[in-house]
Amino acid sequence: MPNVTFYIDAEKMPSDERLAGLSGDCIELCTTVLGAALKNVHIVFVDVRHGQGHPVFAEIQYRLETFRTPTVMNQLMDALENAIAHRTGLTARIRCFGYAASSIHARN
Repeated sequence: MPNVTFYIDAEKMPSDERLAGLSGDCIELCTTVLGAALKNVHIVFVDVRHGQGHPVFAEIQYRLETFRTPTVMNQLMDALENAIAHRTGLTARIRCFGYAASSIHARN
């Protein structure tokens, strides 16, 4: 963990090259700002039929750690917001969800 999921309006989906660049940005942010191990970072792009709101909805799920303070999470969101705008030209709504290790049950 962290898992970063982007829900992007299918009609505004950026090119594969731009998405690859955004993936790289996310990997960098997750490993440096969040201190995640590379093997635990997962990034997914989902094209959606857009109904209402921003054309990009970014959801970050991560394990709660003492070093992932509100200040750190704000740094992450600021940097992610800038990366999304730079790579896609779109405005995103960003939501972060932290989970205690005892609440996470996972495989692989």
